[in-house]
Amino acid sequence: MRTGMLLLVLAWGCAANSAEGPAAGIAAPGAAAEKLAEGFEFTEGPAADAAGNVYFTDQPNDRIMKWSIDGELTTYLQPCGRSNGLCFDREGQLWACADEKNQLWRISPGKDVAVLIETHDGKLLNGPNDLWLRPDGGAYFTDPFYKRDYWTRGETMEQPCQGVYYLAPDRKTLTRVLDDLDQPNGIIGTPDGKTLYVTDIKAGKTYAYTIQADGSLTGKTLFCEMGSDGMTIDNEGNVYLTGKGVFVFDKSGRQIDHIAIDEPWTANVSFGGRAMDELFITASKALYRLRTRVKGVGSQ
Repeated sequence: MRTGMLLLVLAWGCAANSAEGPAAGIAAPGAAAEKLAEGFEFTEGPAADAAGNVYFTDQPNDRIMKWSIDGELTTYLQPCGRSNGLCFDREGQLWACADEKNQLWRISPGKDVAVLIETHDGKLLNGPNDLWLRPDGGAYFTDPFYKRDYWTRGETMEQPCQGVYYLAPDRKTLTRVLDDLDQPNGIIGTPDGKTLYVTDIKAGKTYAYTIQADGSLTGKTLFCEMGSDGMTIDNEGNVYLTGKGVFVFDKSGRQIDHIAIDEPWTANVSFGGRAMDELFITASKALYRLRTRVKGVGSQ
C-alpha cells in the first residue's frame, strides 16, 4: 500500500523504459485483463497453491481471500494479522507477512498459525512486506517501514535500516542480507534458486543478486530503473513489476509489455489457475485476471 509520491516514481520509471510491442506481449491471443471481484478496501499479496487456487489479502479488512480454480470467491482467514505478501511452500503451507505485529507467519492447511519471526537482534522488525521461498525452503523477505494506524508499537522503527532478511531452512537462523536500500518492497527469485530480484520502491530501482548457498547475496546489478510494489516471474524469465498497471521486463531488464489496469494502484501479481497460465492482479479495491501465453513458475 503506497503513497501518491511513489506513483510519480513509478510513472517516471515506465516512461524511461518503454519498449513494448505486440510481438513481445505476454497475453494469450485475444485476451484482456478482466475484473473478477471488487468491493475490497485494498487488495495485496496474491499467491497460488499447488492446485492453482489463488489467495490474496484485503489488508484493511484483516482477511485473506481465496479465488478457487472453479471461480468461487470465499474468505479463507479472518482475522489474519493484517497480512500483506503471501507465498506457499512445498508442503502446502501458506506464509504470510503479518503486518499487524510485524511478524512472519506460516499457516498450515488446517489454518493453524505459527509465528516464525518478529524480531531481529532483540528489536522489532519494521513490518515484513513481501517474501519469496527458495527451492530448499530458505525464505527471503523485505522489511520496509510504513507506519500503520493500527499499530500499538512506538512511532519510529527499531531496526537500523529498512532491510532484506534471509530465514534459513531451520526456521531459526535469521540474517539481514541487504541493508543499503532506501525502501525495499517487492521480491521474487528464479525457480533454480540462483537469482533474487529486489525492488527499491523509494529509489525507483530494481536490482538482481546472485544467491549464495548460505543465503547471502552477491553481485548486485541494476536490473531496471523502476521500483515496484509487488513482483512475479514467468517460465521465460520475464519479471513483472507493479504500480500503474503491470510492467513486464525480459531477462536483460528491457520492458517488453505493459498491462493497463483501470485502478488507482496495482499492488501485486501472481500466476495461478489449473495450468498456471493466468495472471492474477491485485489492484486497489479489486481483483483482476489476464489469461497468458506464458506460465508462472515456482513460489509465486
